[in-house]
Amino acid sequence: MKVVIIGCTHAGTAAAINTAKLYKDADITVYERNDTISFLSCGIALYVGGVIKDVNGLFYSSPQHLSELGINTKMKHEVLDVDFDKKELKVKNLETEEEFIDTYDKLIITTGSWPVIPKIEGYELQNILLSKNYYHANEIIKKVEDIQNVVVVGAGYIGVELVEAFKEKGKNVTLIDTQERILSKYLDKEFTDLAEDKLRTKGINLALSQTVVKFEGEDGKVKRVVTDKGQYPADVVIVCVGFKPSTEIFKGKLDMLPNGAIIVDEYMRTSREDVFAAGDCCAVWYNPTKSYEYIPLATNAVRMGTLAAKNLTKTVLNGEELKVLQVLKYMT
Repeated sequence: MKVVIIGCTHAGTAAAINTAKLYKDADITVYERNDTISFLSCGIALYVGGVIKDVNGLFYSSPQHLSELGINTKMKHEVLDVDFDKKELKVKNLETEEEFIDTYDKLIITTGSWPVIPKIEGYELQNILLSKNYYHANEIIKKVEDIQNVVVVGAGYIGVELVEAFKEKGKNVTLIDTQERILSKYLDKEFTDLAEDKLRTKGINLALSQTVVKFEGEDGKVKRVVTDKGQYPADVVIVCVGFKPSTEIFKGKLDMLPNGAIIVDEYMRTSREDVFAAGDCCAVWYNPTKSYEYIPLATNAVRMGTLAAKNLTKTVLNGEELKVLQVLKYMT
């Protein structure tokens, strides 16, 4: 059985390791367009705040580890297209520019997500940063070292953790969000009120119910953030307003939500035979509403990657084909 995995962060790493453990004779290939795997982006705030001294502590696996498990690990390789009818992939080696065709018997799509980049005037100014991967983490550390004013746009998990970390480093910090509460998607008001009071006590400026309309700068660098209700000094801006699935090459080929999240069943199967998907590129089954939702979290990604590996093959018992049914209880 030839298994190809596209992408290798949390879901991809879990899928690769479990596939290697479960199917000793499988020929497994991982294609990853970066040169690192398994980066814990949720730990960037701990790195910024100095809790984690070495950024290498935010990795729990490596290309070398996968190779030691017998996985053909292809770093800096980007999958450009997939022909699901022919079970073929068009791949580009980003170092040599060589393009080639590979094939698969089973395909696991774990292409992850990318930050939503809002269309705001002045976004091209220097020192407006994202917070997602290893390179972003190092850039944030470098940029904020000798500056004073930091503005974070987006009061979700990442934004709230970052403003606290920046304040611990002695920065003048402002948190902006269009919603009237921080963490509004995750917690009820009685809890966000407590969290907001705590942030204000620490000296963090909360600019809630405000929409960023433009970034203004001097000499090509950002200097202030202008909202519909005010303006705030900014030597560095971190934009973390959400994530979108990295599924552009599969549009029109797989069933998806309107935002591009791939729809999978409880076995992690997509709408195409022998094609599985897991992690931030997917929608998850949200038990309270009995509907598919986009919930890009590392915890979900690891579970989904593990299940994709478990369900690659069928088991025959008393003449009947059985699947390894593992229903995910994402939210209860």
